[in-house]
Amino acid sequence: MGTRRRARELAVQVLFHLGFSPGDPGSVFDLICECFEFPDSIRPFARELVIGVWRHKRELDQLISQASKHWRLERMSRVDKSILRVATFEILCRDDIPPKVSIDEAVEMGKKFGSDDSSGFINGVLDNIYNTLIKHGRIKREEDA
Repeated sequence: MGTRRRARELAVQVLFHLGFSPGDPGSVFDLICECFEFPDSIRPFARELVIGVWRHKRELDQLISQASKHWRLERMSRVDKSILRVATFEILCRDDIPPKVSIDEAVEMGKKFGSDDSSGFINGVLDNIYNTLIKHGRIKREEDA
């Protein structure tokens, strides 16, 4: 498994924990890394994701809510919500990561950590977010970049 995938999984785990016990994301990140001995190689990228998601959480949640027809954020599983936040942050804020990669990685995490329906749900929501951001000129279509 690649370093970035493992870092994304760590970020999802930290965000999942923050969903139950809100606190300083940096401190929670450090605590989880210490308790579960995650490799140093994945920590910088994972920390960037956690801090970035936390800083942009309101905007990310708004995009996710708008893209998930008939599903309020409160009704989503914490796992799915954490995965969606990480991928939406990458799509919106990380020009160095192609959106399709972020979507594919999120779908794979949904298969691994979510319910039987998670991967399809995550794919649909993220595809909607991606197309909406293109439509409103907030990001460029990958083929046009």
